[in-house]
Amino acid sequence: MPTRSTVPSAKRRLPELSLAVQYPGGKDQAPTRPQIRRWVRAACARPAEVTVRFVGSDEGRSLNRDYRKKDYATNVLSFPYESGDRIRGDLVLCLPVVESESQEQGKSTEAHFAHLIVHGMLHLQGYDHETGRDDAERMEALERKILDALGYPDPYQ
Repeated sequence: MPTRSTVPSAKRRLPELSLAVQYPGGKDQAPTRPQIRRWVRAACARPAEVTVRFVGSDEGRSLNRDYRKKDYATNVLSFPYESGDRIRGDLVLCLPVVESESQEQGKSTEAHFAHLIVHGMLHLQGYDHETGRDDAERMEALERKILDALGYPDPYQ
């Protein structure tokens, strides 16, 4: 009988995923639904119901101000709705911020979107880099591992 590590990945049972993608900020620079599904699934440890929404600066700023009390648009916001056996929540990515950061950091926009979606998915599962150095290191190590498996470079270099 083959061990789990020898079973081709296509035959492994992946967690159930219900994914909605919304583009009120426009689709021009946003990743495709298949890309988003691949990134979300790579970071899912259990079944999930997730909405990924791509917004403009005004909505990004408004959400960050209303929910985090920070009056600026940020790259990604995570809104977990429930913990337990199933991941339920929303990810909101601000297109202009992600595009600007990609250029400033010398990263491809695709790699930056992949990182932010993986990062947001980990938040939906309870990881939090703002609770201390150990938690941040644990979360960043997991992000690196997932992104490496997806074929993307270390986002922290």
